Parts: sequence; structure tokens; C-alpha cells
Amino acid sequence: MTLTQLSDQVSVCGQISVADVADIAAQGFGTVICNRPDGEGPDQTPWAEIEAACKAQGMVAHYIPMSPMGLAGTEVPAFAEALKSAEGKVLAYCRTGNRSSILWQQAVNTA
Repeated sequence: MTLTQLSDQVSVCGQISVADVADIAAQGFGTVICNRPDGEGPDQTPWAEIEAACKAQGMVAHYIPMSPMGLAGTEVPAFAEALKSAEGKVLAYCRTGNRSSILWQQAVNTA
């Protein structure tokens, strides 16, 4: 799992697994945001499993999927709200981290 730090608060990465969640928590992340729709790829860990692992580690988990085809209109406000309510560092992920980076940039520019 390779993290890209976008700000003091936010980092992004590609798909995570349940096994990654304890390490994410150990790195000081308090919030995880999933921007990858469930069922996008056969190697993808379902959101429900990631969410349960995050909650078991005491982290807040948000599911804000963004289609690879682009924004539907609800993702940026939801991402901005998740950032606003987050305590501590935030890790957002999708397949490669690109959609999470786009959502972060859009949320920051509309805040």
C-alpha cells in the first residue's frame, strides 16, 4: 500500500484490504473514505468488510463511491462533509487513488 499525502490531513492510495486496516490505524488515520464502487473488480475487497475492520480499529468509515465515468454530483459535497467532520488524518482510497485525489481537490476548491 503506497500512500500519497495531499495535505497535512489527507492521504490517498489504491485499493486497501482488511489486512491493511490495522496498519492504517497505526499510522494515525482516524477516518477512511472509500471512493471505489463495490463490484468494480474481482480483486476488490467489499466495502462492508473494510468498514467492519475500520470500526473494529476505532476509525470512522465513509462510503462515497465515484464511478470511473465521472462525477454524479453528490460525491464532492459528501467528501467535503466527511473531511469537515473528520478528527485526525484521513485516508481516501479507490482503485489507484486518482478518483480520491480528484474528489479531494474538488472538495477543497468548493469549501
